[in-house]
Amino acid sequence: MENETGRRRYTSLRRVTQAHQTRAEIADAARRLFLSQGWAATTVRDVAREAGVSVPTVYAAYQNKAGLVWALADAADLAAGLPQAIDELEATDDPRRHLATMAGYDRRLFERAGDLIMLIREAGRTEPDLADVYLRGRRQVGEYRAQVFSSWPDGALRPGLDVPTAIDIYAALCNIDVYTTLLIERSWSPDRIESWWGEALARELLSPSPGAP
Repeated sequence: MENETGRRRYTSLRRVTQAHQTRAEIADAARRLFLSQGWAATTVRDVAREAGVSVPTVYAAYQNKAGLVWALADAADLAAGLPQAIDELEATDDPRRHLATMAGYDRRLFERAGDLIMLIREAGRTEPDLADVYLRGRRQVGEYRAQVFSSWPDGALRPGLDVPTAIDIYAALCNIDVYTTLLIERSWSPDRIESWWGEALARELLSPSPGAP
């Protein structure tokens, strides 16, 4: 009886693992197709064929193409080390270190998923579902930054600067367009971009240290 129970338990675990693997294979196939032939030209049937599964399996896993893109965005957060970044934010109260951590996360995100971010943004100009995914993502990022900035002690932000404006300045400095311009057009390394972001954010957002100009 114990062996039979154990087999049932491991069979259930195996099914869960297989389901996760199938979802991952579908997401990988969707990303390849979206980037190679575009969002509009890619159908759910194309994704199913590329992943080697049935069309109903794709719908069961992600509901529709927009659901696939949202899942890819979540995967990009994980690939960029979001859990690690959260741990680093919680490990210190120093706003400068917070900004350095956030800049590092943005650099990794743009390195690993910049092409996907640009695809979602550009496709969203004509596809309402994609526009919604992109705007939801931007709102979510703004909320994360607001939580960090609001946790700082009074006086940490530059005089006259409030949290909403600080979020605006951050978004103007750290975005996929700035990253791409510096990387491709100006031949900066990702390390240099991350370092400059940390310094520029501290300079623009934080109160000067005593004695600083």
